[in-house]
Amino acid sequence: MTTDPADAVFAALADPTRRAILARLATGEATVSELAAPFPISVQAISKHLAVLERAGLIVRTREAQWRRCRLDSAPLRTLAEWVDQYRRLWDDRYDTLDDYLRDLKETHHEQAP
Repeated sequence: MTTDPADAVFAALADPTRRAILARLATGEATVSELAAPFPISVQAISKHLAVLERAGLIVRTREAQWRRCRLDSAPLRTLAEWVDQYRRLWDDRYDTLDDYLRDLKETHHEQAP
């Protein structure tokens, strides 16, 4: 079991069923039964996926009478997006440097052509 919150979020997002559940919760709260309906797996299996998402901090579950409702908590996704954005900026800078190099190379080639 990981203790790093980012590791828990990445591990939770590694499964397509969990990503689909998050996509559904992005449209609004849902009960466990509502979340399980589109999947060809048991409610118990969905509950295990929900437990993983809850441990990662991606969802919050509440209890109302016999219903358990789930809602998305986007804070961990925002933290992850900020982390990924650092690398996006790095690659943008590298592509800009490559563009400059190719432009200089092309200009030099045209100057040397007869």
